[in-house]
Formats: sequence, C-alpha cells, structure tokens
Amino acid sequence: MSVKSVTHLNFRGDARAALEFYQSVFGGDIAAVTYKDAGNTQEPAEADQVMWGQVAADNGFHVMAYDVPSRMPWDRGENSFFVSLRGETTEEVTAYWEKLSAGATIVQPLAPAQWAPLYGMLMDRFGVAWVVDVVSEYNG
Repeated sequence: MSVKSVTHLNFRGDARAALEFYQSVFGGDIAAVTYKDAGNTQEPAEADQVMWGQVAADNGFHVMAYDVPSRMPWDRGENSFFVSLRGETTEEVTAYWEKLSAGATIVQPLAPAQWAPLYGMLMDRFGVAWVVDVVSEYNG
C-alpha cells in the first residue's frame, strides 16, 4: 500500500489560467472539468470555471486546482501554505525558477544557502508562495 500527496490550490476564477501557467513551466497534461461539464452549475456566470483540474507531468510534477464558487467563503491569505519544489540539479531548479518568476514577487532570490546549493522563495502571479531548492544531504 502507498499514499501520494498532491498540492490542491483553490482560486476564485483563476484556476484555468493557473493550470495553464504551471503546464508552461513544468510540461505535462492538463485535465479540467468545469461546473457546466459536471452538471453542477449553480451560478450561470461560473459555469465555465474549473470544478476539478490538474496538471500532471512525467517529471513528477502534479498539482490540482479548482475555482471556489462565489456562494462559498474563500480567502487566499498571505502565507497559509507554500508549494515546495525540490530538484536534483542547479540547472533543473534554475530553469523552473526562471519560468515561475514571470510576473512574480521575489521574496528570497534564488541563491546558495547554508542548507542547500540553491534556495529561493517567490509569490507567483496567482498569489501562490513557492519555496524552490536543490536537494542536498542533511548533515545535522
């Protein structure tokens, strides 16, 4: 038996754009079901919003997302979660960083850190906080 954890991001009308952006960064395939597709349209203006969506890539990247309906409370908050992206090489991590940083607010520039060959933090253009680093052996 095994279990897999996948980050699930909640948006208010931006889920499709976010999934398309993450696909442009990491590759993979988008799957999305709208409220209309599922026969669950309660607000006509939200019919084409994402009720369930994901990007899954062969490189292991996988994120899910949906648009929280307007009838439900939603507050993105400031730092209620981070998406942690860890790669094995500086080249791999730097390439993802460069793509993710388009339109982002850089919180901590990507640079060597005491605990990793490279570490950085940014808030992407959708308000999602990413911590990005190169995996290193812990010698604590």
